[in-house]
Amino acid sequence: MEHKAPLITPVLIAGCLIIMTGFAIRASFGVFQIPIADEFGWARSDFSLAIAIQNLAWGIGQPIFGAIAEKIGDRKAIIMGALFYAAGLLLSAGATTPEAHQFYEILVGFGIAGTGFGVILAVVGRAASAENRSMALAIATAAGSAGQVFGAPLAAYLLGFMTWQSTFVAFAGMIMATLLVLPMMRSPARASKAELEESMGTILIRAFKDPSYTLIFLGFFSCGYQLAFVTAHFPALVTEMCGPLDQGGLLAGLGITTTSRLGAVAISLIGLANIGGTLLAGWAGNRYSKKYLLAGIYTGRTVIAALFILLPITPLSVVLFSVGMGSLWLATVPLTSGLVAHLYGIRYMGTLYGIVFFSHQLGSFLGVWLGGKLYDIYGTYTHVWWVGVAIGAFSAIVHLPIKENRPAPAPA
Repeated sequence: MEHKAPLITPVLIAGCLIIMTGFAIRASFGVFQIPIADEFGWARSDFSLAIAIQNLAWGIGQPIFGAIAEKIGDRKAIIMGALFYAAGLLLSAGATTPEAHQFYEILVGFGIAGTGFGVILAVVGRAASAENRSMALAIATAAGSAGQVFGAPLAAYLLGFMTWQSTFVAFAGMIMATLLVLPMMRSPARASKAELEESMGTILIRAFKDPSYTLIFLGFFSCGYQLAFVTAHFPALVTEMCGPLDQGGLLAGLGITTTSRLGAVAISLIGLANIGGTLLAGWAGNRYSKKYLLAGIYTGRTVIAALFILLPITPLSVVLFSVGMGSLWLATVPLTSGLVAHLYGIRYMGTLYGIVFFSHQLGSFLGVWLGGKLYDIYGTYTHVWWVGVAIGAFSAIVHLPIKENRPAPAPA
């Protein structure tokens, strides 16, 4: 009887813990928008630019850390990432000017790159059997959502009795603590003999010549725009644009009595809904066309975002939007990374996915920065929201021409 490879492995458990912690902290930055701006009297765009730079540095760092992991080892790359992350947080705690915050967020962005999806998903992908790969990638991605569930509320809770500076220091300690699970991150080589014989340069040239890789690159842009804009600005948008809460209602009974508290909880709800959505995407990715699933996800996001801004913004609509958008939130990640692995193999998956992820982070930079800039000009988030709706529709269309058959290696 053939032995079935296990889905849950030490590599998957360790990878989930590292991603969960890193994403909990990353997802909390929107909660600091108003406290930091109020303390220093900054424009909304000042701290928004810092978060935007963090996202861009994450995107630049992702293929770099993917290549480092493939050249000198996954665990060394993760240690480097944790050190960058902690250093950026500690230095940010002492920053008193917008320029200092913006500069130190480069370190945080590189830290997220070294401890986030690019490096961890590549290790998980290599450690998983072919039949388990889509689901293993989904579980690791869902761990990022689990971090998002408690990241923003944890930050809001700590800000209740600590300064934002002390909260950053506590977060730096949390990141360094994840290195305790590194001994479990030992991944066997599952690449095929042909993949092992191909150089990184050969694989990169093959991918860059393939129109499908370009379409995947372009399509991931809107994912970054939408996710980063909502993470950075939605708590502030809800605080300022949502109608009043019923003080005798269900939300008030749960301790959510202000729109600012609802804004932080909304980020949690998105993360909570996304755990189920991402696992469902992983299950579906093993059974159905990944490009059509991706097109469907982007269409769903576009419709949900358009309805939210067209209708009156109430506590109920915030909750419904958070659950709806959350179910589609990171569902794109296991499908996109799985599509890259399917088309080009797993040997250089970290680098190839890292390059695609750079497009995601270009979108993230634009979403966060434009959110703050257009808010300062118009005093509302409505204009930048509609840009996100249009970009989402573009992504839904651009995935349709992708060819899912694996391109043949170039002749020697």
